[in-house]
Amino acid sequence: MVQQLESAYKIMHEHDVIVVGAGGAGLRAAVAADEAGADVALVSKLHPVRSHTGAAEGGINAALRDGDSWESHAYDTMKGSDYLGDAPAIETLCQDSPGEVVQLENWGMAFSRDDDGRMSQRPFGGLSFPRTTYAGAETGHHLLHTLYEQVVKRGIQVYDEWYVTRLAVTDHDDPEERECRGVVAYELQTGELDAFAARNGVILATGGPGQVYDHTTNAVANTGDGPAMAYRAGVPLEDMEFVQFHPTTLPSTGVLITEGVRGEGGILYNAEGERFMFEGGYANNVGELASRDVVARAELTEIQEGRGIEDDYVHLDMRHLGEERIVDRLENIVHLSEDFEGVDPLEKPMPVKPGQHYQMGGIEVSENGETCIAGLYAAGECACVSVHGSNRLGGNALPELIVFGARAGRHAAGEEMEPASVATGPSAGIDTADVDTPVSPGALGPDEREAVADGRPTEADGSRASDGDARADGGAVAVAAGETVERALEAERRRVDRLLNGDGDRRHAEIRSKLQKAMTRNVNVFRNEEGLKQALRDVRAAREAYADVGVSDPSSTFNTDLIHTIETRNLIDLAEAITLSALARTEFRGAHWREGYQERDDENWIRHTMLSWNEGTPELYYTPVDLQGENEEYEPQIRSY
Repeated sequence: MVQQLESAYKIMHEHDVIVVGAGGAGLRAAVAADEAGADVALVSKLHPVRSHTGAAEGGINAALRDGDSWESHAYDTMKGSDYLGDAPAIETLCQDSPGEVVQLENWGMAFSRDDDGRMSQRPFGGLSFPRTTYAGAETGHHLLHTLYEQVVKRGIQVYDEWYVTRLAVTDHDDPEERECRGVVAYELQTGELDAFAARNGVILATGGPGQVYDHTTNAVANTGDGPAMAYRAGVPLEDMEFVQFHPTTLPSTGVLITEGVRGEGGILYNAEGERFMFEGGYANNVGELASRDVVARAELTEIQEGRGIEDDYVHLDMRHLGEERIVDRLENIVHLSEDFEGVDPLEKPMPVKPGQHYQMGGIEVSENGETCIAGLYAAGECACVSVHGSNRLGGNALPELIVFGARAGRHAAGEEMEPASVATGPSAGIDTADVDTPVSPGALGPDEREAVADGRPTEADGSRASDGDARADGGAVAVAAGETVERALEAERRRVDRLLNGDGDRRHAEIRSKLQKAMTRNVNVFRNEEGLKQALRDVRAAREAYADVGVSDPSSTFNTDLIHTIETRNLIDLAEAITLSALARTEFRGAHWREGYQERDDENWIRHTMLSWNEGTPELYYTPVDLQGENEEYEPQIRSY
């Protein structure tokens, strides 16, 4: 544990555990750390109840009923992952989820109820048992408010509208020897940059990078800040090629239409009135309740082969369920369809098409939330443990938030826990990758590397600063921690000053828009080699344009131009990570469809794609998938529904 920092370093904020992000994973982590006796603070660029978790509609998978079991849930999850999930993580998720759901109920979460008073559960795609527990079609909203109530009840410090822009990490050459000592954050209201020192650890819970794409269910704030910062600090990104495109989003906005509509019996039709999931042979057994990757590809195939409506979407019909059932279980879906498409789904079918929804990959972590950098944790969508592998089942995101958020919070607080089974860090690699790229990926040069840095302290001239012996006695540790955090703060002040007062004349909005369109065009549901290479060229162009970016708004109060400019750099790094990983994986697995590679290649590709940022140069390598469960090894099988 880092001792109280020396007074020579003027760190305004200091806590045992700092949680970055206050959505479902961050709130659950904060509560768990508080329960373990830590002094905890939440630092979030949004007020907690505005976090994107509130947009989750469908439900939380948990084996609660007679006839169901965590083992069955684990099998479904492994099958859904297309055998790229790690068994220890999947089994941890499925074992812990029932207890976490019951805990939410005890905290007052308003789950929907059956007539006998039990929590309702509905069928979801890819599940062999109806185990998706829900609260109408607003499950995430209720979850968010329930957890925030617990934060308020416990008096946990919340710094809302503080945007964390940099990690404070020590300067060891080997990432696995580095330590995270805190973060630097920008206060939106005042424009002040300040340092937050963490005596025990920092937990990243910043959500996904949905804004990499221009048609997404994700909020505008979902810019992948946590993964980008961790990546530049030396933590590998895992399986970034696996991006989930949800089958049912509204065409005009990307607003999500929950899988719960299909779980309740909603039907998909093409322009010819065919129930194509059955009639087209895409999923002969379960139809609309096939896994999301299967349904999304089916819809786009129908559209591309001329059977789409207005060549853009298909229809989702729930009228046959009856008004009473729809209003009782799916009322907000009625309002979303009416408000954004002008369609009353009680009278007409809704238009839907696939849209970017979820990032299966992310910051490499163990099942206790640990990264390869000591003191740095991650949980939720920003992390990859890996429970989702190449495809996430609907209803498995919310249990991931609460299960692994709680585990990260307890571990960061110092609670005694079983050692993790999932290894982290470059030392776990088994093979390097050789990928033919049309342009050089990564930072443009020393100036750009220092300007955004990689979370590690730098001197004013861009050279590396030394922390001395970070593992000496307690006093030396405290001084080193103070130096690390203070230097990170000064480096971030230089970066923000360059953006505000430099001579750059390119605007982030133009750069971001071109990047998003390029990713939607070439790194979508269907992928091919030339498209991926073109995307890398487009990412390179965005990076070159960003070298001349500037902020036109000089104000210090709620300078959203500055915030969006910083976010855009994160999107560039993550777009490149997604595309590089997709180019490397020459097979068809889960959400990753590759033209010319239309078979799952278990002999060569049951392994994780890893990407490490080495002083500005992305390096690809692979780690093994762990299919060994508690009682048996999961044997890859043909995945059909």
